[in-house]
Amino acid sequence: MTASDQTAETILRLSRSLLGVVARSLTEVLDQVTLPQFRVLILLAADGPCRMSDLADQLGAQPSTFTRLIARLESGGWVVRSHSAEDRREVLVTSTPAARQLVDEVTERRRRQIAAILSRLDPAQHEQLQQAFDLFASAADEPAIEELLILGL
Repeated sequence: MTASDQTAETILRLSRSLLGVVARSLTEVLDQVTLPQFRVLILLAADGPCRMSDLADQLGAQPSTFTRLIARLESGGWVVRSHSAEDRREVLVTSTPAARQLVDEVTERRRRQIAAILSRLDPAQHEQLQQAFDLFASAADEPAIEELLILGL
């Protein structure tokens, strides 16, 4: 096995660990929304109101399927649809306060779980993790939070 293969295996193990954290953080909300619906709520929480077509594109969803998903979210009180002031043909989707609270609660549960895992490491190991994750994110072309803030994203 090459060094690259070993690194890939380590990252796969890490991704399984993180997926476990994500799954545990969602268990309490999956009786309220489905995973695809929660993904929409996450995007809306991050980006604010979005055109329905843009949301569907981000998720790689077919427009008719996505329209039904948004209709279910709307009937559940998680989103509100409205027409754009600039173009009445465009439909904007906005999350409700209840949706934003749901996303915040899941995010906080996830943050606590990650903090509990990190508490098992010493400061030097924290620094090693930070450097390794920064390297990986850079190689994946993932911008830093500071870059996103500068761009207004």
